[in-house]
Amino acid sequence: MIDLKNLNIIVTGATGIIGNSILEKLILGGSNILATGTNEEKLAQIKNKYENINTLKFDISKHNEIEKFADSCNTILSNKIDVLINNAGITKDNLSIRMREEEWKKVIDINLSSTFFLTKYVIKKMLKLKKGKIINITSVVGHSGNIGQANYAASKAGIIAMSKSLALEYGKKNITVNCVSPGFIMSEMTDKISKDHTELLKSRISLNKFGKSLYASGPTTKSTIFSSTKNFSFNLSAMHPSTPTFKFFLFFLIALILSSFFLTVNSAFSLIEHVLSKIKSDSCNSLV
Repeated sequence: MIDLKNLNIIVTGATGIIGNSILEKLILGGSNILATGTNEEKLAQIKNKYENINTLKFDISKHNEIEKFADSCNTILSNKIDVLINNAGITKDNLSIRMREEEWKKVIDINLSSTFFLTKYVIKKMLKLKKGKIINITSVVGHSGNIGQANYAASKAGIIAMSKSLALEYGKKNITVNCVSPGFIMSEMTDKISKDHTELLKSRISLNKFGKSLYASGPTTKSTIFSSTKNFSFNLSAMHPSTPTFKFFLFFLIALILSSFFLTVNSAFSLIEHVLSKIKSDSCNSLV
């Protein structure tokens, strides 16, 4: 297991399937965790299940209280927040022409706006420490879109674009900002999808099925845990033409192409040289 000892980590949306899975792996790594969510009963279960874990009930949709919430988190974690994992999110699915303004605003406010405001106030704490990691759990829907989820897709795509901007702003301050985009995991969210649409979504997946809760502790959790480690210092979301990372990647790619080209040219010259020497040798033998 990756060593996460002495890392103070905040996990929002900790009571959900993916949130629970992330918690389990973080605890195995030895980190100090502050699990947050709105379901008091599930937070109590988390508290009973794991020793030495901190829990804090908070409704992240209350934007005017997020700064105070960030201060409370900072106090609980001894004024040292190493990692923030923004996992909280909701869905309010409907076809676009039927989607009410309230359904649009609620999803955008919680998934995108709340993520931004909490990240903003936590980054202020991280700047004082001169280090930190922000990990935003997005969704494959933020890349592909999905029928009946214009609001959800927009919120997740917004998180991806926002993360790229934050990565560019604070990478030089030793604060990394990255995203993890899970596919469809069987949960309360996917249970709300109609049977016909569920079959349509499955048909687009090579294994023709959604991931189970067991799988949620796989790629999604592993990517999140890896991004939390002390030695991880990459802004993958900042792969932009103006960044050193992109320039190095571009240089490496060009070097690879050129080396392949010159190897091909050298091979061709060697082949021509071999053929000419063979012709010369055959000519000499025929004269003798």
